[in-house]
Amino acid sequence: MRRVGGSWRTSRARRAEEALPPTPRHARRRRRPAPRVVPVAAGVLVGLLVVMAGYAATSYQRFSGGVTRVDAISPRDGGTDDEVDLDGTAQNILLVGDDHRPAGATAEDLAKISTQDDGGAENTDTMIVLHVPADGASATMISFPRDSWVPVPGHGENKLNAAFALGKRDGGGDDAAGARLLVQTVEQLSGLRIDHYVRVSLLGFYDVVEALGPVEVCLNQAVKDRWSGVDLPAGVSSLDASQALAFVRQRHGLPRGDLDRQVRQQYFLSMEARQLLSAGTLLNPVKLGRVLDAVSGSMETDADLDFVQLAGQLRHLRPDAITSATIPVLGTPTIRVGGSAVSIVQVDFAAMPVFVQGLVGLPAAYTDTPAAAPSSTQLVVTNGSGRGGAAAEASEGLASLGFDVGEPGSADVTTTTTVRYQAGSEGAAKAVVEAVPGAVPVVDPSATGVTLVLGTDGVAVRTGADAAAPEAPVLDAPASDPPASSVPAAAPEEAGEGTPAPSPAPGGTTYAAGACIN
Repeated sequence: MRRVGGSWRTSRARRAEEALPPTPRHARRRRRPAPRVVPVAAGVLVGLLVVMAGYAATSYQRFSGGVTRVDAISPRDGGTDDEVDLDGTAQNILLVGDDHRPAGATAEDLAKISTQDDGGAENTDTMIVLHVPADGASATMISFPRDSWVPVPGHGENKLNAAFALGKRDGGGDDAAGARLLVQTVEQLSGLRIDHYVRVSLLGFYDVVEALGPVEVCLNQAVKDRWSGVDLPAGVSSLDASQALAFVRQRHGLPRGDLDRQVRQQYFLSMEARQLLSAGTLLNPVKLGRVLDAVSGSMETDADLDFVQLAGQLRHLRPDAITSATIPVLGTPTIRVGGSAVSIVQVDFAAMPVFVQGLVGLPAAYTDTPAAAPSSTQLVVTNGSGRGGAAAEASEGLASLGFDVGEPGSADVTTTTTVRYQAGSEGAAKAVVEAVPGAVPVVDPSATGVTLVLGTDGVAVRTGADAAAPEAPVLDAPASDPPASSVPAAAPEEAGEGTPAPSPAPGGTTYAAGACIN
C-alpha cells in the first residue's frame, strides 16, 4: 500500500464544477416510499473462505469462472519519488455495493427485491475498503460515507457516491471506467493505495443471504421504520434475505442518519462473516455450493484479484480479528450547490493521515531515529484548533525551548494535533513531538520541512518544569468518527445551515459473537 495521489487535502471544499448526476427514481410496486439502496459487499469473503477451507477445486473453479472481471485498476508506474510505501505487502480491497442489474437478471430475480419496475442506479451507496495487513492475522473494514463531499478527479467537488457514475458516463457507458474513477477518488481521499476492486449488486446481496440462511442480529431496542420496512423487536432476531435488506437500508429514525447506517453495514457484514466461517457452512458442501453460485453471478472484480493468493494471506484470520472503522468526519452540514441545498458529510481531511497511520503504524525510519536538538529544528505552527491565537501561543512556547520557529499560520479545523514532516526529517519531527506530548507524527511528502498542526484535542506545548521528553504516542487502532469540532468549516460561498457534528462513535470496533447494537 502506498500513499498516493499527491498530498492529503487540507483546503476547504470549493463550489462543485458541475451538478450532481441525477439518481434514477425507484418505481417500486410496494406501497411504501422507496428507500435508497445500501447493499453490503460481502462477496469477496465468500471466495476467500472457500479457498481457506480447502473446498474442492472444482467448486472453486465454478465460483471463479462465474465472476466478471473488469479493468478496474489503472496501470501503476512502479512508484514515483512522491509516493511513500507505508506497509509493503498489505492489501486494500475496495468493496462496492450498488443497485446495478446483473446481466441476465430475470423478472423473478427483480421481484425478490421489489425493483422490477426500474432500471437500477449507478451511484455506489456502499464503499468499504477491506485493509489486510501483511501477516493476514487481522482485517479492518473502513467505511466511506456515500455523501462525503470530496474532490473527484476531473470533476471538482462532488459526493463520493457520484464518482462511479461520472466515470462511467465519461467512458461511454463502460463499467470499468466508472470503477477506475471511483478507485482514484478513494485513493486521493484516503492516501491508501487500492490493490483490488470488488462490486456486488443488490440482487447479489439478497441471493447470498438467501443461500446462507437466516443471519442473526441483536438490537438494544425495538425498531420500526416505514421507509426501509424494517420492523424488529429488541433482542436477537434471525433475518431472512428481505429482512436483511431492510436492516442495512435503514437511516430514518437513527440518531446519526447515514453515519449510523454505516454501523448497520459493518455490523451485519461482521455477523455474516461469522456465519460463513462457521462449520455449519464450510463443512456443508451443498450449502456452500449454493452460496458460491449466488455470489459469483453478480460479482465483478479487477482483472488481477487472485483469490488463492489472498486466501493464503488470510489463512489465520478469525472473526474476532475483523475490525470496523469509519473515516474521520466533522459533521453533516447543508451546503449550497448551484442554488440548491445539498446535505453532505464533511470529511476531516486534516485528520486522514493520522487515521491511515493508525492502520499501518509508525514508520521504522521514525522509530529508529533519535530526536534532533531543538536548536537545529526548524518548524512552523498552523492553527486547526478553532481557537484564536493558539498557533502564536504554541510558537512562542516552542521558541522558548530553543526551536527555530517561523511565522504561525492557519489550517482547517481538525480533531488531532499532528506533526507533519517529509521523509528524512524524522529527527526534527521527533524533537517536536517530545515538546508537544500527544501530537502524532505523520510523514507527508507534500510537507515543507516540519509543521505542527494544532487540533481540537487540546494538545499543547510542554514548557518549563513540565518539559521532560515523553515517548511518542502509540497508535493502537484506527479512529472512527473522531471527536468533532463545534465550529465546522465550510467554504464561504457554500455557507449553509449545518447539522451539529455527530457524536463520536467507537473507534476500531470489533463485533463479538452475540453483540448488540442500537
